[in-house]
Amino acid sequence: MTPLRALAALVVALAAGAALLVFAPDKPDTAPAARMGLAAAWPRAQRADLPGNLRDGPIYHPGLFLDARTSVGTAPSPDGTAERLLVRNADETVRELRRRPLSGNPEFGAFTITGDDLVWTESADGTPLEIWTAKVAGGPARRLTTDTGNAVFFGSQWDLVLADGRVHWAAAAPEGEQVTEIRSVPLTGGKVTVREEPGTWALTTWPWLTNGGGDQSGTTVLRNLAANKDTPVRTTGPELITCSATWCRVLVMNGEGLARIDLMHPDGTARRRVAGSAAGAAVPDVAVLDRFELLSETGPDSDLTGTAGLLIYDLKTNRTVDISPAVDGVFTRNGVAWWATGDQDNLVWHTLDLRTV
Repeated sequence: MTPLRALAALVVALAAGAALLVFAPDKPDTAPAARMGLAAAWPRAQRADLPGNLRDGPIYHPGLFLDARTSVGTAPSPDGTAERLLVRNADETVRELRRRPLSGNPEFGAFTITGDDLVWTESADGTPLEIWTAKVAGGPARRLTTDTGNAVFFGSQWDLVLADGRVHWAAAAPEGEQVTEIRSVPLTGGKVTVREEPGTWALTTWPWLTNGGGDQSGTTVLRNLAANKDTPVRTTGPELITCSATWCRVLVMNGEGLARIDLMHPDGTARRRVAGSAAGAAVPDVAVLDRFELLSETGPDSDLTGTAGLLIYDLKTNRTVDISPAVDGVFTRNGVAWWATGDQDNLVWHTLDLRTV
């Protein structure tokens, strides 16, 4: 399996893998409107098809897009000695932010951005996880902290959250303690603050937390850190639910497997069917921009090719948009979705800026 296919499989597994003991409630549901093609549904959306290789040769892996053509991502150096963190511009030129020796198995990840402030994590063999920042427009990168605790990331756009001038992330407490540490550090640098929250939590839109990220029961409670208030998630039976602060994805099963996928508000209102039994979650995040649910759809050759169709359900218009019949890896951050086609020798990155739909 190629690295791209492994990533795609991981995303789908995280989103849907726990739904083994869930059964469909006895309630009617309404199918979404007829499907449309991308060009017909969103003719003004900004899109791009970008070569998988940089001009200097190596394969490039985006970690975050600023718009349909400008991104931050990683690629080896041409001589194969280092992993680089780069800003890739619309004209295919690059600006290097950081590099670390490949001998240390470096990894750059958990990218997030607010305005011109880019934040990411770095790790390598024998060193603790670090959090770094830089201005996208230019200037040197700065390390914010190495005091990251046992950071827990889910492949979500909310793994790092920028709010109130601070970078926030979740970390597991020492072994045996049922506590989640909500850690933060000023964007200007300084001491890390740790807030302990009993239970297992993940960050979503600030100041909200969701529970159940690693449980078969799924999300049952949302917690507002600013108001110190919990909001229970309404269920209609044994369903697997994954929530943001605004929307929940509901995996509904029957005795034969997945029956359908619904979306609803955490209080159970505005519930609607968005996909049938052939679909699955394409990314961990629910209802990107509080509007777009990214879905994968397996085909007869998916087991052989490792690819799946990409669909997006639009909550605003109650319709499903066909994006691509066969993609290899789907990702979203900063309101931009991107996916790959081709193979390691002929890789193409495709983008869709959902903010421009």
